[in-house]
Parts: sequence; structure tokens; C-alpha cells
Amino acid sequence: MLQISTETTSQTVLTTFEVTPGTCQDLLDALTDAYRDVISKQPGFIAASLHVNDAQTRIANYSQWEDRKDFQAMLRTDEMRKRNRAINELCKSFEPVMYEVSATF
Repeated sequence: MLQISTETTSQTVLTTFEVTPGTCQDLLDALTDAYRDVISKQPGFIAASLHVNDAQTRIANYSQWEDRKDFQAMLRTDEMRKRNRAINELCKSFEPVMYEVSATF
């Protein structure tokens, strides 16, 4: 379960995907499959959520990892390299960025 706290030592990754309304559901399905079948089973994975804007032109992914090295190792697996190539074909762009929680309210 997602826990947002400034006292955590976990790594937060926010990834934004720019899509079209015609590819939004396809990408959402691909991401859901990746999380269910691969990502959630990787060492260090804590939790994640997927968000879609009303216009279906952006998908945001919030994920938490025990350590940034766990996230990076997941990206380097053969399976995720293959899936990320397919994901790249479904969106205009995507960018994962690592963050630390600086405040909660």
C-alpha cells in the first residue's frame, strides 16, 4: 500500500506519459499488465498507482521502491526492456523521474 511520508527512506518515482485519446486505454492496459505480471514481483517494489486525466492525453504513474537501485534494476531486466519498447510505441513520450518526499499535508 502506498505510504507518503517525509520519514520514509523509500524512493518515489513519478512517470508521466503523453498519449492520445486513441492510445490511452491501450497504454493503460499495457502498464496494468506490466505491473501485475512483472513490476510488482521485483525486489524492492512497494506499491504503485496509475492516473489518467479527463482528456485521456496523459497518464501519470506513482510508484514507490525500497531503493533507487531496485527501480533501476527492474528497468534493466530483459522483460521490462522489451515491454518499454512496446510502451514507447503507444505514447508520444514518457519520462520517469525519481523524487524524495519533502512535505505532506
